[in-house]
Amino acid sequence: MLLLFKNIYAYKGKDVVNKFDGQYFGSFIIMMALLLFSVTAFSATPRNLSYYLQQAEANSPLIHKAVNDNQVVTLNLSQMQSVLRQPQVNLDASLLLAPIISHDNASSRFQLASGGADKYNGYDLGISNGGQYQALLSVQQPLFTQKSYRAYSQQASINRQANDNTIRLTKHEIEQLVSRQYILCLTAKFQLANSSEQLKAIAEQLQIMHLLVTNAVYKQTDEMLLQIEYQNNQDTYATNRADYVVNLYDLNALCGIHDTTVVDIEETHFSLNRLPVTESLFMTSYKLDSLSLTSDLQINNLKYLPQVNLVANGGLNSSYLPTLNRLGISAGLTFSWTLYDGHQRKIQEEKTRYGLKNISFDKQLFAVQQNTNKDKIIRQIAALDEHLKSLNEQLHSYASLVAAYELQLKHGNISVMDYKNLLKDVTAKKQEIVISRMEKEALISSYNYWNY
Repeated sequence: MLLLFKNIYAYKGKDVVNKFDGQYFGSFIIMMALLLFSVTAFSATPRNLSYYLQQAEANSPLIHKAVNDNQVVTLNLSQMQSVLRQPQVNLDASLLLAPIISHDNASSRFQLASGGADKYNGYDLGISNGGQYQALLSVQQPLFTQKSYRAYSQQASINRQANDNTIRLTKHEIEQLVSRQYILCLTAKFQLANSSEQLKAIAEQLQIMHLLVTNAVYKQTDEMLLQIEYQNNQDTYATNRADYVVNLYDLNALCGIHDTTVVDIEETHFSLNRLPVTESLFMTSYKLDSLSLTSDLQINNLKYLPQVNLVANGGLNSSYLPTLNRLGISAGLTFSWTLYDGHQRKIQEEKTRYGLKNISFDKQLFAVQQNTNKDKIIRQIAALDEHLKSLNEQLHSYASLVAAYELQLKHGNISVMDYKNLLKDVTAKKQEIVISRMEKEALISSYNYWNY
């Protein structure tokens, strides 16, 4: 840059420079500042894909919900264990008064609790017994609940497996989504780098062109034409940088990161995983759905088992005024067995059977889609490899042509318009290579998603 300043001032005495030098010098300062800015366009330490994947998993509400759901499953099983295996203890108390007006012995008396009146006004003593006074401590212990507990325990195990599978699938989904957005950021970054490289190349030619115009090798309009091309590339650079920032913000939002810093991201390459999958976690989810339906049916059928309970109570239980001699205890068994409920059991079994059919159909369709998508992606990757090979060969030829053009430009043997058009072609070819490369990375990521 210092050498260029010296060359500019060395030619200031000439008329052609006096007319244009102030404008050129100001544009050049802006140009070099932009180039310097492009080098330091990003702040903070570069981040890689692993960082964003970790943040996305840590901030995923679906993963947090599945983890909490596992805790709820454990609590539900503990609750059912208490219901099925632990006694239920209750304190029951009641007070019922049935006073009468007795007319025995030719006199009328109010009695809160009759001792056995023959003539009276009030409730029939055969019904009310004079009242009811209870203060009982009762215990109920379910018996023969092993089969019921096994059914609930099996259901809890299936639910835990389903939640664990949800966590794994959610992480896999996150990896796919974050990787796609990360690839978009890389695409914008590489396009930004191409724009910066193009600006640098034009800036160097502007330096040479200014000296050639000063020596009357080229016209001042040629230099202005090259400056216009530089300004156009400035706009492209600004657009590419804005695209990078927008994609980076989208990546932060996807991962739950609140950060407005424009950071650099490291390049990443995805490896194609073509190892055969013995048991796909996608298929595991269908298997667990089937087991869950079957388990729900087993739980529903528990109500058709005989229910036996041991019951006991102790305390005050009196029909007349309470006294100490009415304290006592009692114990016994209760038995219930549903024999008929309008074929509800059969209806529930039919509903479960149709549910299992739906899951089986969905599973078969997904398997077809999974294999079809993998085959399609492999073909797309092969086609992209051929296309990238051709593009790189073309870019290599363009590099030789650019070098030849720049040599001719120094001697004033070609038009600036031809050189400008060549730079446009080279830039377009580089952008096409970037897009094709990133498309291949996205396809590899997509294949790995399906082959899981």
